[in-house]
Amino acid sequence: MKINTLSKNMLKTATMLTLFAVLGGGLVTVSFQMTREQIQANERLSLLRNLNEVMSHDRYDNDLFSDVREMTHEALLGTAEPVIIYRARKQGQPVGAIFTSVASDGYSGSIHLLIGVHSDGTLAGVRVVSHQETPGLGDIIDLRKSKWILGFQGRSLNNPNESSWKVRRDGGVFDHLTGATVTPRAVVKAVKNTLVFYQNHREEVFFH
Repeated sequence: MKINTLSKNMLKTATMLTLFAVLGGGLVTVSFQMTREQIQANERLSLLRNLNEVMSHDRYDNDLFSDVREMTHEALLGTAEPVIIYRARKQGQPVGAIFTSVASDGYSGSIHLLIGVHSDGTLAGVRVVSHQETPGLGDIIDLRKSKWILGFQGRSLNNPNESSWKVRRDGGVFDHLTGATVTPRAVVKAVKNTLVFYQNHREEVFFH
């Protein structure tokens, strides 16, 4: 009799534990799914803000996330991986493109950039998305640290001419940063190379 009662109690306890485990697992799954969706939504919103910093939202009327092209040219775009290009259009006509280019030769590693180019080849804007440059020196390329990155706006391969797309220390027109020449040199080179790529592949960027 005692054995049967003990067995029933053990079975009841095991059943309850199993039920709690299933419920707990279900809650964790639901919570993870909700959290993941929220994280993805936040990341999308953050990216859109960054895109609109380099290509003003009043210049285009299409959905940038739905008008995307991937292209590869390691020498000019700085990475062997496909570069994502967000294409901006107004009433169906190309008005600009935003490149996720990479300055692979930063002082402390790769510098990931968003480079906005108007359809006529002038720069709409440049922003640093991520980097590992030295705080207080190389991180001056970050807009939160200085306005240096804003100096690209309105530039093109004709302003200045291609031979002057260098930092001042190398005979160019772009300011280098006190104590940090490698970092701005890498960014200037990446921006110039993106403009060269756009100039050579404009039709492919917009119409393929």
